[in-house]
Amino acid sequence: MALSATANHRILWALRLLLALAFGAAGVAKLAGVPQMVQIFELIGIGQWFRYVTGLVEVAGAVLLLVPATGFFGGLLLGVTMVFGTATHLLVIGGSAAPAGVLAALCGFVAYRLRPTAGVLAGVGATR
Repeated sequence: MALSATANHRILWALRLLLALAFGAAGVAKLAGVPQMVQIFELIGIGQWFRYVTGLVEVAGAVLLLVPATGFFGGLLLGVTMVFGTATHLLVIGGSAAPAGVLAALCGFVAYRLRPTAGVLAGVGATR
């Protein structure tokens, strides 16, 4: 049994809101210098500047998710960020990569559902 268009729309908005809250909170924690975040980025070994960049990307992605015209870009940006987060957990710092992987999948789902169907992005690579 398929869901109605209204139900699909509401579910997608609920997921966008949930992801925006999660990434917004994580980004603010990174920018505020929460000790756990400082420690994690010390383990990564690139430097604390990377914590600030990651925090800005997460906050920007959260905002993009909430704007109807830019939701696709927010999902894409955060999905790619979490793919690299998953790889960082697996290859550098250890620990469970499952939360990052789940977030990457959810962001990918949002980006897929919001993908452009017309305009410049939809026409890339198309033959006429």
